Amino acid sequence: MALKTYRDAVREALREEMARDPNVIILGEEVGVWGGTYAVTRGLHEEFGAKRVIDTPIAEAAIVGAAVGAAMGGLRPVAELMTVNFSLVAMDQIVNSAAKIRYMFGGQAKVPLVIRTPAGWGQLAATHSQFFEAWFAHVPGLTVVMPATPYDAKGLLKSAIRSENPVMFIEHFRLYGVKGEVPDGEYTLPIGVSEVKRAGKDVTIVTYSRMLHTSLAAAETLSKDGIECEVVDLRTLRPLDMRAVYESVKKTHRALIVEEDWTTLGMGAEIAARIGRDRFDDLDAPVERLGQVEVPMPYAKNLEEMMFPDEKLVIDRVKTMLA
Repeated sequence: MALKTYRDAVREALREEMARDPNVIILGEEVGVWGGTYAVTRGLHEEFGAKRVIDTPIAEAAIVGAAVGAAMGGLRPVAELMTVNFSLVAMDQIVNSAAKIRYMFGGQAKVPLVIRTPAGWGQLAATHSQFFEAWFAHVPGLTVVMPATPYDAKGLLKSAIRSENPVMFIEHFRLYGVKGEVPDGEYTLPIGVSEVKRAGKDVTIVTYSRMLHTSLAAAETLSKDGIECEVVDLRTLRPLDMRAVYESVKKTHRALIVEEDWTTLGMGAEIAARIGRDRFDDLDAPVERLGQVEVPMPYAKNLEEMMFPDEKLVIDRVKTMLA
C-alpha cells in the first residue's frame, strides 16, 4: 500500500466517485479553480469541468439548499463548507430539510447528499475553532462520520457518496497532512462500524478523529510502564456502533472517553450513558471523560494548546483510574 496524506485520500475518494458516477458533483466556496481552501479539491475542476465542480458565492445556506434540491432531483452532490463553524448559517437546510425530507415524503423523495467540512483549531479564535459533531449526531435522519486516518477517510467518504441519505462528513484541519497507508485499488468501508485500533487489557480508551492519534501515543507510552490500553476508534458517530466498546469494556473493566469537543452534553456523555446502562456489571470504576476546556477558544497559541487533552493528560488519567 502507498503512503498518502489524509488530504490526498479524501481527494482520491472524490475523484474515483466522480469518475464512476456522472451524477456526483461538487459545490462550495473556492472548490473549483482554486482547488478548495485546504486544497482537497485541487485538480478536479480541470479534470471534470465547471459543470461538475461548481464555485458558489459565500452563502452556506444557498450551498446546502442547492445541494438538497440537486439531490432530490437525482444528482449526488458533495457540498463543501469551508469550516464546520459556517454550518451554523445553514442549520435550517441541514436539520429541517436534508435530515427530514425522506421521512416527510414517506420515502418518495431522498437526499443522497454529503456535506464535507473540517472542524478544529489553529489560531482561528473563538468563532472559527469549534466542533459541532454532537449537534449533528443529535438529529435523526443525519449520518455523521468523523474519520481519523487516511485509509478510513477514503473508504468512508466513498461509502458516504454512495449512501441514499444525507451524511455530515467532518474532517479535521490538523489531520490533512497526516500520512497513512492507503490501498491503490478500489475499496469502501461500511458506515456505522467502530474499530479497535490498538489491543490492550487494562483500560479501554474510546475516541475518534484527531484524538485517536493522541490516545494511541499515550497508549504506547503507558505500555512501557506495563499498562496496556485498548483504543477503540468510533469512526462514525451516528449510527453509533458500541459493539467494539462493549467487548473491550468486558475485558478491561474500565473506560476512558477522549474527545476534542466540550464534554457537557457531548458525545462522551452519550457513550458513558450507554456503557453504564449496558455494561454496568463489567465496570470496576466509573467511566471517565476527557475533553476540551469549557470556554470559548482563545486566540493566543500558548493558551490554545492548553485547551485539549494531550498525551500527558491521557496518561495521568489512565494511571489515576488504575490507582
